[in-house]
Amino acid sequence: MPEETPVVERKLSKNELQKLQSESYAKRQAYREKQEATRKSLKHVRIEESDVQSDVELPRKRFYRQRAHSNPFSDHQLEYPRSPDDMDWSRLYPYYHDEATGEMTKRVEIADIGCGFGGLMVDLSPEFKDKLILGMEIRVQVTHYVEDRIIALRQKHLDTNGYQNINVLRGNAMKFLPNFFHQSQLEKMFFCFPDPHFKQRKHKARIITNTLLSEYAFVLKEGGIIYTITDVLDLHNWMVKHLDEHPLFERCGEEWEANDKCVEIMTNATEEGQKVTRNKGSKYVKCYRRLPNPKSL
Repeated sequence: MPEETPVVERKLSKNELQKLQSESYAKRQAYREKQEATRKSLKHVRIEESDVQSDVELPRKRFYRQRAHSNPFSDHQLEYPRSPDDMDWSRLYPYYHDEATGEMTKRVEIADIGCGFGGLMVDLSPEFKDKLILGMEIRVQVTHYVEDRIIALRQKHLDTNGYQNINVLRGNAMKFLPNFFHQSQLEKMFFCFPDPHFKQRKHKARIITNTLLSEYAFVLKEGGIIYTITDVLDLHNWMVKHLDEHPLFERCGEEWEANDKCVEIMTNATEEGQKVTRNKGSKYVKCYRRLPNPKSL
């Protein structure tokens, strides 16, 4: 039997590599421009039957890639309202805007802080059809992906008005959370696989600190829940320590966590969580309940 001729892999020349990179860049730019045109026309309006595209498809994540993390202390040139009363929620949830009165019929009660590619919101949406859910994400391209994903889902489920209760805004929750939410407005806040900031000098950038927890307590109603999940044990211990020490939060028991639908969704819905599952990693979950204010406050 004749021996098989070995396959020799040829290394691409510099010119061939540059050509492939150039073609890839051009393709990515063309895709982004097309998505941006759709996004500008549909993301702030109520989508009607006439707006549905026959070829509507969910966005392709590979065209929105950027750095995994972003420095929350940098100047990101973000837009934010002076106060919650100045926020125009009708642009994010047009289905819940009463044109006759000019008022919103519902307000945001669930927030996904650092929502990533939006997997948690998408799975929470049908479970909490009567609640408005907001994702906050600081990265530009990731925010665009979630916007395009929501537009596509709304068009695909127009007959049932599906996914009208979720949306995303580009924002920095570490700086501007009270600019968006009134006191005691939220009933659930999710912190899923946040940036661990491994270096000690970067710990101040972690999303759970004593100062930030006081802001979260301000926007959470009494009895509201903070959900945390990470695959980094050191970060898990850090979040547990700070939440345990804060006077306005108490741990939810393991039995409560085992029976809570949101914990189940949070553990399996996010893209990061699915990646941890594929890599057979560990997921550390802990939930905390907002306590009533002391009588003196």
